[in-house]
Amino acid sequence: MIEYDNRQNKIEFTDEMRNLINRAVEFTMKYENFNKPYELSIIITDNEEIREINKQFRGINKETDVLSFPMLEYDEGYYEEGEIEVDIEDINPESGAVVLGDMVISLEKAKEQSIEYGHSFERELAFLVVHSTLHLLGYDHEIEEDRIIMRRKEEDILNNIGLTR
Repeated sequence: MIEYDNRQNKIEFTDEMRNLINRAVEFTMKYENFNKPYELSIIITDNEEIREINKQFRGINKETDVLSFPMLEYDEGYYEEGEIEVDIEDINPESGAVVLGDMVISLEKAKEQSIEYGHSFERELAFLVVHSTLHLLGYDHEIEEDRIIMRRKEEDILNNIGLTR
């Protein structure tokens, strides 16, 4: 289950965008063989609010495209294919779903970057969602080896949902 909170009015948040986000999350979870019910919260915002959130939680007073706030910790640092062990505090008692965490996306920044990188807004939005979902699964890109793994997964996933470069 994905819960949405649209906090901006600069770009209309359409059903098509919601469906694209759902598809990108679902395919990423399937790609990673995450086999438990899950839920996450997605905040749709603009550059001003994401800058404030970035400043508050990361100490960086700068707008960004997407922020990820994972709830789970993984033994190997990231989710590994197959069954996942979760603690009781990782599960929503009402739904029984694993709580992955929160994702914050600036639609304004996604639009700017789609123009800057010369591809569709849909591809940029899906990329940000896939990128963030992988972060929620524990992946990171702080060192080159991890960045290469994450980029390969992002490209594979986007290609499989028909959003090639």
